[in-house]
Amino acid sequence: MNRLSTSMVALGNAAGSVLVLGAFIALWWAASTSGWVNRAFLPTPQATLASLVQGLAGGDLAAYTWATLSRMVTGWVLASALGISLGALIGSSVRAREWIAPTLEFIRPLPASAVMPLAIALFGLSGNMVLAVVAFGAMWPVLLATLHGLANVHTQLREVSRSLELGHFNFVLKIGLPNAMPDILAGMRLSLTVSLIVSVVGEMIASQAGLGQAILLAARSFQASDLFAGIVLLGALGFVSNVLLALAERRLLRWQRS
Repeated sequence: MNRLSTSMVALGNAAGSVLVLGAFIALWWAASTSGWVNRAFLPTPQATLASLVQGLAGGDLAAYTWATLSRMVTGWVLASALGISLGALIGSSVRAREWIAPTLEFIRPLPASAVMPLAIALFGLSGNMVLAVVAFGAMWPVLLATLHGLANVHTQLREVSRSLELGHFNFVLKIGLPNAMPDILAGMRLSLTVSLIVSVVGEMIASQAGLGQAILLAARSFQASDLFAGIVLLGALGFVSNVLLALAERRLLRWQRS
């Protein structure tokens, strides 16, 4: 009975999501066809879909999408590795916390966009510059999540590690990080969204091939349908990547439900 009710709830939620999306598209269609907004700034859904299909089939949109996706994923992997490593170091060592944490707290409030001029000075207007800024901006959710997970290791687990005479490294590897995994995965999901946002901003500023550059060029040439096609693709990238990571998170954390 519980499975049936759960399935019904999931079906109802899915139907509600489809209705909300349909209402949004209907409002978009009404605004663009009735003259509420000039079509030079708000194309119809049909025109956007046509530009999307044309760009993916015979244009450069597919290559731009792949460039943005590659940049987002690479930056996210770097950010996750840095965030987990620094989080494990600071969260498990009092001395490291006293030495490193104040500096990180000074750097952490800096927005990624504010760091771009420094990155440009170091790397130039290049793909490496964008990757560096993406890794910097997307690192903090993972770092803070790792710190939070390690801080919440149960006292009994710490007593068990002392009873087993586990060293510092083995404690972090075998007890600390597995215990912090739910927090880390949640931080990685947030970090993936940040990676996409910073990648697009970096492409716009550094004139690197990608959806950010495609959207900027479409806006400058008043090609509204191409601009909206790029925005739709960005939304699709964010949605699909979040769903895939949520599925991976559910699979990795299935031991919590057993």
